[in-house]
Amino acid sequence: MERKAKETQIGQIKGRFARMTAAVFLDYKGMTVAQVTKLRAEFRKAGVEYRVVKNKLVLQALGDAKFKPQLVEVLRGMTSVAWSYEDPSAAAKVVKAFKRTPAGEKLQIKAGLIEGTVLDSKAVEEQLATMPGKDELRAMLLATFQAPLQQFVALLQAPAQNLVYLLAAREREATK
Repeated sequence: MERKAKETQIGQIKGRFARMTAAVFLDYKGMTVAQVTKLRAEFRKAGVEYRVVKNKLVLQALGDAKFKPQLVEVLRGMTSVAWSYEDPSAAAKVVKAFKRTPAGEKLQIKAGLIEGTVLDSKAVEEQLATMPGKDELRAMLLATFQAPLQQFVALLQAPAQNLVYLLAAREREATK
């Protein structure tokens, strides 16, 4: 690879790490082209960028990042990276779901990276992949905002409802 092409790729990788909210490092050894193509399609649906990268270029792109020493051991052998830009758990969720299919049996998680913290493969699968997504968090926040209002409306309706119950009871007594 020419020096200019390497510098261009290093710049692109550096930009991806700068924009990401989370990244998952994968080992795709033993997977067929069809299986990798299917994985890429799943990543695309989730809004995740997936690339096969050269380990040395990633290490050069990371520069003097504080988590770089932890990734030196991870960046050996065949490596691909899935970058999540909006939802930190998107890439991990796709990988976890894909590993359950027959096509994903050979896919291995090497590590994860979120907010400068390196996660091992077990933590990626058990913690990062189970985190609520962006839409789930919005729904939870909306429910939290609505709960006091629902209780307030119920309190406002209670006197009128009790009056109706009282009138219905009086009517039943009168008809006896």
